[in-house]
Amino acid sequence: MARKSAWQKGVELYAEELLEHFNENYENGEPITEEKLLNGAENWSQYSWGGSALIYDYEIVERLCNPSELKKTKGGERRPNAREEWLDTQARALFQAARLIIEGRA
Repeated sequence: MARKSAWQKGVELYAEELLEHFNENYENGEPITEEKLLNGAENWSQYSWGGSALIYDYEIVERLCNPSELKKTKGGERRPNAREEWLDTQARALFQAARLIIEGRA
């Protein structure tokens, strides 16, 4: 069995948190939809940037990165790449977490 990457572990933790929030707010047996998981946000970027998940870069980095990536980004002081901020990276992870839930793999 292959070991899970830091990214995959982080995505699964986001999925657990999304499911927990869903279960606190909806009746048992209610269908899980992306709209309900978004909890009023239009998309995962708005969810992430709006403070509905982790808000500090170092928290996001610790959740999604392996030790070498942590070192390379100085614990979140450096951007993850030229196109994104850490909240954008978190939004991608949240999108993947929602897919796991909706597809029944979480």
